[in-house]
Amino acid sequence: MNRTTHVLLRGLAEARLALLASLRSFQEMFATVMFVAGFTVGLSFMRGGTVDGTGVDSATASLPGVLGLSVVFVGVVATAMMLATEREDGTLLRAKALPDGMAVYLIGKVVYAAALVLATVLLLVVPGLFLFDGLAAGLATGWPQLLWVLLLGMVASIPAGAVLGALFDNPRLVNAVGMVPVFGITMVSGVFFPITALPGWIQTVAQVFPVYWIGLGLRSALLPDSMLSAEIGESWRHLETAGVLGAWAVAGMVLAPWLLRRMARRVSGANVEKARQKAMQRV
Repeated sequence: MNRTTHVLLRGLAEARLALLASLRSFQEMFATVMFVAGFTVGLSFMRGGTVDGTGVDSATASLPGVLGLSVVFVGVVATAMMLATEREDGTLLRAKALPDGMAVYLIGKVVYAAALVLATVLLLVVPGLFLFDGLAAGLATGWPQLLWVLLLGMVASIPAGAVLGALFDNPRLVNAVGMVPVFGITMVSGVFFPITALPGWIQTVAQVFPVYWIGLGLRSALLPDSMLSAEIGESWRHLETAGVLGAWAVAGMVLAPWLLRRMARRVSGANVEKARQKAMQRV
């Protein structure tokens, strides 16, 4: 077995352990169930209405936005908080001390975050097939589009979360500061309402970030072409979606490992102990 294969297998094993720990954590499972249940119930109240001029059920039209939010929240915010937490509690220091530890650590976190995204999407889509009119028909023909948008969206967002996590030295800063721009960008990216309703300059800014393109790609996979009237240029713009998400994915995969290595060099036993003492004082 060569070194690359060995590192990959170790990373997958780390992801498996992290997933098992999540499944055993009541708090994490409760948070996931409440997130999924909250949005499912909220969308259910929208059933029966239709988007003006399209005939598309309002709940079905809103579901891609919820899926896009799941990709962004887990890929960026949850990944950033996880990295910042493990930097503070010494997990990153232990990984740093092992041979190829940082490579194994990064692979494990990427696979773990991707699994969380896919699980959340499944928990939202499967009930939606029975609750929301037109979703099953859209998924029957659009599932290939759904898969590649989710895959590319995760590859674009998870490294961005790793970058964000590397910039802050504790999870509270991620929660207090890092989430503000993420949710701000999400709100102006047409995830929950047509971006064409916003001023032109905001539309231009939103199209720089991957959030808009993830939402657009998911809408193109699950919604009929009658919804194009609410999109920029009345087009799903598949090539542009792949291009922008691909560019963010490449940038993230180049920048994230460099920042994580730089972050790891600054982690020491003394720093971890100092962070632990501060956390105990806050408690």
